[in-house]
Amino acid sequence: MDDATPVSTAPISQHELDVITDQLIEQLKTVFDPEIPVDIYELGLIYKVDVSDTKDVAIDMTLTAPGCPVAGEMPGWVEDAVRQIPGIGQVKVDLVFDPPWDPSRMSDEAKLQLNMF
Repeated sequence: MDDATPVSTAPISQHELDVITDQLIEQLKTVFDPEIPVDIYELGLIYKVDVSDTKDVAIDMTLTAPGCPVAGEMPGWVEDAVRQIPGIGQVKVDLVFDPPWDPSRMSDEAKLQLNMF
């Protein structure tokens, strides 16, 4: 008899994914670029968020500039914020620079906060 118990790989329900998505956005909005008074979500620094059926989260993010002084720290801030969500599995944050970030990625809310209209 095999000691390994099969792990359920049932797909996450759409409702549960919607709830997790809302929680992810809420947590991502708690992380700010220290040089710009706007959160990283509204700045458009989050390029991709994938949630697996086991609730592992993979995030691709960028910075406003490759030479950003917090480049080494910000992915950890994002990971720490996402880990606050109950039931989340592993969290992996990758820093990417393709495509390069530009102000067109900012939300209208961010543009308003920065007087860029």
